[in-house]
Amino acid sequence: MVPVVELRNIAHVYVTDREALLSVEGIQLKVLPGEFVSLVGPSGCGKTTILSIIAGLLQPSLGEAKVNGHSVNGPSPEVGYMLQQDFLFPWRTIMDNTLIGLELTGRLTEQSRISTAELLKEMGLGASSRLYPQQLSGGMRQRVALVRTLATDPGLLLLDEPFSALDYQTKLQLEDLIVETLRERNKTAILVTHDLSEAIAMSDKVVLLKRNPGRIHRTFIVPEHIRNTQPFYARKEPGFNELFHEIWSEMESLDGKE
Repeated sequence: MVPVVELRNIAHVYVTDREALLSVEGIQLKVLPGEFVSLVGPSGCGKTTILSIIAGLLQPSLGEAKVNGHSVNGPSPEVGYMLQQDFLFPWRTIMDNTLIGLELTGRLTEQSRISTAELLKEMGLGASSRLYPQQLSGGMRQRVALVRTLATDPGLLLLDEPFSALDYQTKLQLEDLIVETLRERNKTAILVTHDLSEAIAMSDKVVLLKRNPGRIHRTFIVPEHIRNTQPFYARKEPGFNELFHEIWSEMESLDGKE
């Protein structure tokens, strides 16, 4: 089986006029089709750098990144990227915002417009398609951002702390929505988050990174019965708290060594 994502000995150095900073080193990672993987770890461990390399926004200083067996040489329609900020254009309607990716890739057709409108309805936004971003709540705007990301039908979604600016109730609702949507469409996803319970509730695997420079310390497999439960209820499943404390203890031990 060809991995959707394969990182081979990735290292990256950020160079400024005053210094060179080794951000990540020796990153080896495989993500298989349909997997949901979370990257967790302290600030400065290179989580976003890794996503940017997979997305083709950064060329690694060393090593090779592959998506679907092909070397990553730049942004690709195969990869969707959803950020903490929704970056919706205030002068465009919700419908027009969701079509931007299709416009930019030259794939806006009547059929793709209809499919995107259906996606909006599935996300509970059908009645909002003619509104403007400033007329929506933060949670609704993030749903629009998700529709915009899915509209181009990428096989891989990169999620960089997409819930961190939301209130807790809205965040839990979106966790369920995203996991259910990705499973229905058999998408592969990588989530960067500082919320350990979110990582466990949504993921098949949790990858713990350490910093100075960023390296993979350990990968935790989420038990099947937790993976098969909606994120909202997964937190109440047997073994959830034990796994949380196991990963938390590892993170604390890393802090003590740095």
